[in-house]
Amino acid sequence: MTMRFVASICLALGLLAAPSASAQSIEDMAGQMVMVGFSGTSLDDAGVRAVRDQVSRGEIGGVMYLRTNVESLEAVRAINRALVSARPWLPPFIALDQEGGQIERLTSAVGFGEIPSARSVARGTPDEARSVYGALAAELAGQGFNLNFGPVVDLDLNPDNPIIARYQRAFGDDPEAVSALAAAFVEGHHAAGVATALKHFPGHGSSRDDSHEGFVDITGLWQPLELEPYRALIDADLVDMVMVAHLFNAEIQRGDADQLPASLSQAWIEDVLRDDLGFDGVVITDDLEMGAIRSRFDLHDTIVRAVEAGVDILLFSNTAEYDPALGAEISQILVAEAEADPAFADRVAQSYARIIALKRSVGILP
Repeated sequence: MTMRFVASICLALGLLAAPSASAQSIEDMAGQMVMVGFSGTSLDDAGVRAVRDQVSRGEIGGVMYLRTNVESLEAVRAINRALVSARPWLPPFIALDQEGGQIERLTSAVGFGEIPSARSVARGTPDEARSVYGALAAELAGQGFNLNFGPVVDLDLNPDNPIIARYQRAFGDDPEAVSALAAAFVEGHHAAGVATALKHFPGHGSSRDDSHEGFVDITGLWQPLELEPYRALIDADLVDMVMVAHLFNAEIQRGDADQLPASLSQAWIEDVLRDDLGFDGVVITDDLEMGAIRSRFDLHDTIVRAVEAGVDILLFSNTAEYDPALGAEISQILVAEAEADPAFADRVAQSYARIIALKRSVGILP
């Protein structure tokens, strides 16, 4: 009997309350905004126990895998079952980057079926891509994952780009072709009950630098056509999440003396993504421990700026200085700010409502 079936029965009998923004504490709502990486490869590891306990207490709403967390598929399945059972009425997002090609967390070394890079997939048709990504998503779901950080909808505009072009992560440089292949990725995942996240908004394909390393200025490089895949997929109602990158553009962020990255910028998230493109779903950051953020902002400042900019989920890989209690600390900062500032509390409630709506729409919640 699956956990989803058990939860459905409990809901029908009134044994579990369906989550709603109006009925939840600020602690419960804030916790859903936190997604962290962890240490360990088995249920017995302290890092795995730590994130399971944080899920159980409602301090985090999502967990992210890295390749270092994968020793065997059997162990992965056991960890994921434990994460879901920790809070069965509100399971966490269990996420990874499984794009294909060189960007993957599950590999053939542990018996997982690998797929080609986006550049290679783009040599075929959207129907062929849908088949490739549908098979991938079914395999991910079988391991207990419910969120894949993809598709990449960056346009392959700079052949010397160190983070997109170098690893063949883009479907191409034509927005229409990229949109069609990205739609196939999303549809394939939805058929398996796996959520997706378009990335890396507003477009990393034209950059000269890597936001993993430090500040990335795309002023004069970025082109408005880099928004077209987002526009097309939003209009087609095929966007679960948008992952926002750590990129600065003075032409869009006029008057931004702090030179905030897009992940901390209202100009990008509220004005462009929400207002201009019409996206009302979940916004997640790229890893907030990348050099572009960590070199300029402390933990508290990062969290507050991101939420005030319109972010719904704060993603921390927990790799810079591993801290098993990081998820709880982030949640505590969110709660303290919400208790001190009604406007911040409203932001938290809005994010919670979006997250719950997404978890329901992809079947994570009954």
